[in-house]
Order: sequence, then C-alpha cells, then structure tokens
Amino acid sequence: MKTDLKEVFQPKLFGLFKKGKYDGKKFTSDLIAGLIVGIIALPLAIAFGIASGVTPQQGLITAIVAGFLISFFGGSNFLIGGPTGAFIVIVAGIVGQYGMQGLIIATIMAGVFLVLMGVFKMGVIFKFIPYPIVVGFTSGIALTIFSTQMKDFFGLPLDLEVPAGFIPQWICYFQNLGSINWTELAMSMVCLIICFSWGKVTKKVPGSLIALIIGTLASVLLSKFAGIEFATIGSKFPELANGLPMPKPVAPEFDYETVKGLVSPAFTIAILCAIESLLAAMVADGATGKRHHANTELIGQGIANIVTPLFGGIPATGALARTMASINNGGKTPVTGIVHAVVLLLIYLFLMPYAVYIPLSCLAAILVQVAYNMSEWRTFKYLLRGDKSDVSVLLLTFFLTVIVDLTVAIEVGVVLAIVLFVRRVMQTSSISVLEGHHLAATEDDEVASMENTDMLDIPDGVEVYEIDGPFFFGLASRFEELEQMKKPGTKVRIIRMRKVPFIDSTGINNLRNLCERTHKRGVTVILSGVTEKVHASLVKFGVDLEIGPECIFPHIVPALEKARELVSNK
Repeated sequence: MKTDLKEVFQPKLFGLFKKGKYDGKKFTSDLIAGLIVGIIALPLAIAFGIASGVTPQQGLITAIVAGFLISFFGGSNFLIGGPTGAFIVIVAGIVGQYGMQGLIIATIMAGVFLVLMGVFKMGVIFKFIPYPIVVGFTSGIALTIFSTQMKDFFGLPLDLEVPAGFIPQWICYFQNLGSINWTELAMSMVCLIICFSWGKVTKKVPGSLIALIIGTLASVLLSKFAGIEFATIGSKFPELANGLPMPKPVAPEFDYETVKGLVSPAFTIAILCAIESLLAAMVADGATGKRHHANTELIGQGIANIVTPLFGGIPATGALARTMASINNGGKTPVTGIVHAVVLLLIYLFLMPYAVYIPLSCLAAILVQVAYNMSEWRTFKYLLRGDKSDVSVLLLTFFLTVIVDLTVAIEVGVVLAIVLFVRRVMQTSSISVLEGHHLAATEDDEVASMENTDMLDIPDGVEVYEIDGPFFFGLASRFEELEQMKKPGTKVRIIRMRKVPFIDSTGINNLRNLCERTHKRGVTVILSGVTEKVHASLVKFGVDLEIGPECIFPHIVPALEKARELVSNK
C-alpha cells in the first residue's frame, strides 16, 4: 500500500528539495513572480467571492489557503490555485439552497472525491473527455457569469432581487431597464475598456488590476468632490470597514439528508476542478516543456478543497490565467504559488479595510472580461464546422449549462463522454468470419502481408472467427448475429483472438454463452492467439476449464491441427 501511495502521490515541491536542485537564483525568480501573481489574484479573488454569493474575504481566504495547499501538495511545478469563474454558478446555487454549511459540506465531499480519483489513478481519464464537451461547459459557464454580472454592470438597485436562471434573469433585467444608473454604467464601461486595452501598454501588469485601482480612485474622488455616489463593496458588506479577523476553523455539521442532497453538486465541483486544473497543467507543460503528475495533482486539489472550507473558503482549482502569468513572469517552481498565497495573506491582514471603496460596477467589468476570456467563442465557432455528433454534443452541453443547470450539464456530459468513448471503441473493434479456405501461418499482419509467408489450409467443417480489438460489452450483439449465420456442416469453430488486448466480464459472459450454445449444436470451440492477459482473465472466471485447456492455443498453427483432428474424429 505504501508503494502504491508513493506511486500516485509525488508532490513536485517535495521532490524539488530532495534533489537539491533549488538555489537562490530560482528563489529570486519565484519570489518576483509570486509577488506579481499575488497582486493579479487580488481583484479576481474578491470578484469571484462576491459573484459566488459569499463575501469578498471568503474569496481571499480561498486564494490564500487553497493557493498554498495546491502548490504545496500539487503535481505541477507551475499551477497557481485559487477560486475561479468555473465555480461561480454552482457555488451560488449551493449557497442559495443550502447556505454556507451546505457549501462547506459540498466542498469537503468534492475534495474527498478528488483524492479518491487520484488514489485510483484516474488522472489520465480526463485527457479523454471529448473537446466539444469541455468547450460546451466553459462557454456555457462564461455566458452564465456574464448574465449574473449585468445587475452591477448597469447599476441596478442593490435591493433588486434577481432570480436564478438565465432566462428569468434577463426577463428581470428588461423589466428594470428604467432603473439603469448611467453613472454606474459609465464606470463599468471605462473599467471594461481598461481591462481589454491595457495589454497593449504592458502585459506584465494585468488590466484588471489597473481597472480596479483607477475605478476605486475615481469612485472616492467623485464621491468626495462631486457628490456622485457609487455602489461599493462597503455598500454591500459594511462590516468590512472595521477590518477582518483572522479566519478560524469552522466545524461542519453533517447530517444524512444534507449530505445526500449534496452528492450531485459535490461531484460536479470535483469534475470541474479536475478538468480545469489538469487542462491548466497541460497548457503549462506545453509552455515550459515540463511534465505534471496528474494523479498527484488530483490528490493535492482534493486536500486543498477539504481544508479550505474549514476556514470559510469556497471551492478552488488551478487557474490557467494566473498560472500563465506566473510562467511569463519567471515562476519556476511551486514556491511561486506559496509566495502568491503569502502576499494575499498580507493584503488580507493589512489592506482589506480599503476594499470597501471598490465599486461593484468595476468588479462586474472585471468579471465580464473573465467571462469573455472563458467563452472560447472562436473555438466554439470553429467546432460548429465539425460532424453532426460533435456539434450535437457541443450544443447540448452548452444549452444545458446555460438554460438548465450546471450539475445536470456535468452529469450528462460525463455520460456523453462515456457513450462517445464506447462508440469510438466499437468502431475500431469488429468480429468477422474469415472467407476462403486459406490463412497465413502467422499472428503478425505485417509478416502475413509478405509473399513468402506460408499459407495454411482451413479444413472442411471448420469455421474461423476473427476478433479485432477489445472483446467487451459493445461487441455482444455482433457476436450473436454472427453465431446465427453458422455455415452448414460446421463441426469446429476457431475464434482467433490475436488482436484482442483484453476481455471484460461482459465479453467473458458472451464467450461462455457462445460456447454453451455451440456445444449444444455439436460444434467444438477452439481459441487461437490468446495472449497472456486474456488467458489470465479466462482462468480467473473458469472459462478455460469450460472450453478445455486442450482447446486454447497461443498460435493459429496448433489450433488448426487440433481442429483437423476433431473433424476427422466426428
């Protein structure tokens, strides 16, 4: 068990110091990158906290605690952890229905799911999620985030109750067009323009931070000298004016009904976390030439999501934008993420009282930019050129995310991923009856294509089946169809399995049923080209004894000799 744990859990930070490859030069580089990323993360953490239906300090706590733990226990050298836009919709829904206690429980459960995924080596599975499903999720989440920010973007009254759901939200917005605050809208537009255009000035400092500083200064000055008031964080959370206490551990109150109701949302959080973090890690690998450890990353993400809610935090994962900012500013190791968490902690302790002056319209503009960057609209448009199945999957996951519910979209998306995978495997797997009276005396197709390959005669009364690909449940119906097409006078049926890499329990059952039906008709079954792995499965289920060990061969030559012997004796 210890060996297994070591295999799946190899934090990059631990290996860094064991190897003795960390020096002062790398630390300096990590320190500078960590300072920059910490400042970049500040407005995002605050904005994600508010947008998720919790407080700005909870967004910061998440960035601090989860950011530290993800870097400390994670399987990537570069991944920066914290709250992200992907969780806004699901977190707001949980808080609305179950309150903070429900969110704490759901996040802990998601963390446990992530740890189990890592322990059972499921990291590689997420690489096989079809791209249209991922784009459908992210585009749908982006549009949902955009929709939720329109109240603050247009300066609608703070006491306006905006309903949940995309369509009800826009009905509410249109009904309240007369309540638009044009001053707030102007602030939103100015901040949005800064967010999008600042990259032309420099990419070292993000436009979101500049927009936050300019928007806050403008709000303070206009309030003091022109009497123009803006809705601010202080308007929504007046308690922040007195400073923030250090977060204390919160003991969750588990009960069966709550846990039962939160299984599905928790699973959604876990899947989102896994997808976003591993995709970000793969992008980071592509930019740096390094490799992350997927299973370790899942375990690290799980630990972070188990611990963070105990301090009042919300779900967290690897953030691609902050990760790339770290790489672009010289971040070399997980120490960058730890420094970024320390920077945010210092801001939390000493500068948070000043956050009350940040306009909500400015934060809305920042989140609109986040939504735009998440939308992948160019990729979405490109995928619409694909085949009908990919387009259908893309649109289904997109509209389910926007119109119905993210949890439903995730569940349907996972099922679709499985169905598409099985479909593709079935397309590459086949069972056929060999026509003619000859076949090559080899199990290797490449050799069999050579002119000097010996050809073997198929005796009269012998039928040869060829299975190409995994022998699994997807081939069950095809086997039954072929079995009904038995040639007259067949006495021996050879099932050639040289191209079968594995056989699952359904395949075993189908093989057993075929043998039973075949034996009742007086036909003997012989297996040829059985690999060691397939043979082990036959032995495990006792099928080797049912068929007869004398009728199972690793090569076609002795199988045909046995078939010839059986035909002559019948």
